[in-house]
Amino acid sequence: MNILQFTHRALLGALLPLVATAALANTWPSRPIKLIVPFPAGGPTDTASRILGQKLAERLKQPVVVENKAGASGSIAAKQVMESPADGYTLMMLATPTLLAPHMYKKVGYDTVKNFTPVATVYDLPIVVVVNPSQMPSVTDVQRLITHAKARPGEINYTSSGPGSFGHLSMELLKELGQFEMQHVPYKGGVPAITDTIGGQVPVMYADLVAALPHIQSGKLRAIAVGSPQRVAMLPQVKTIAEQGFKGFDAVSWGGLLAPLGTPKEVVARIDKEVGEILADKLVQERLLTAGAIANYQNADRMAARLKNDYDKWGRVIRDKAIGVD
Repeated sequence: MNILQFTHRALLGALLPLVATAALANTWPSRPIKLIVPFPAGGPTDTASRILGQKLAERLKQPVVVENKAGASGSIAAKQVMESPADGYTLMMLATPTLLAPHMYKKVGYDTVKNFTPVATVYDLPIVVVVNPSQMPSVTDVQRLITHAKARPGEINYTSSGPGSFGHLSMELLKELGQFEMQHVPYKGGVPAITDTIGGQVPVMYADLVAALPHIQSGKLRAIAVGSPQRVAMLPQVKTIAEQGFKGFDAVSWGGLLAPLGTPKEVVARIDKEVGEILADKLVQERLLTAGAIANYQNADRMAARLKNDYDKWGRVIRDKAIGVD
């Protein structure tokens, strides 16, 4: 083989993958798309996925099949998606527990930042600090909670939906910033935790707003702060933690679409564009709000930055507080 033949074959070998990628982008989608949800059916992540999937199917003229694959904070689903072909036909609705699972579990087999392609964010799930008003009649805001806890060192318990849950991590960060102590009493799920907070067994909870809202509205729980940077429409009168002396405090559980690493940029850009237009629809926003989720579109680049920021930020909290599932 002479030098010209070698050069020709080398160039052909380099061009073939590019041609194949361009051809895929031009014909995509030509068959159903699978959307993996890393949690059981019925929760806000699942509901948001189905709302988005339905709208994507209408716009892309191909079915979007939602498949629930729960387990290990979503890491089982993430591993499956990571190992799927990077052809635009497999997506996953990333949620914060799955984002942070590599910090929580010893061997999940993936790195959330390095092993996936961010597509677009979809929703935020606000979380809220609530107290039992009978147990803590004077605690109406964060500063009063801190004062109450400091006056009773080691005596006050709080709960969340589980060890390593986002409520758990958020309260640990608040404790660090406010320099006060409360003991974490983890429950297996938000419902039993809320039930015992209402019952007075544990007086404080960092809860998912969607689960706590009916009990806040009935007066069984008192909301004293939300973790998001801005107030939420469902509880407009409740101040953020940032407004109550902790400037810059930002604790929001969120969800967004991921694709396998190497998914063609043209395909990612197309899905990104469709998601942005879907989430701009007021009716879609209302449907998400009914499920307890707030529509929040950020493009692929902004999602990548948010993903890395939260991975590093909450990973530090997990390490510093020695939080882990196994």
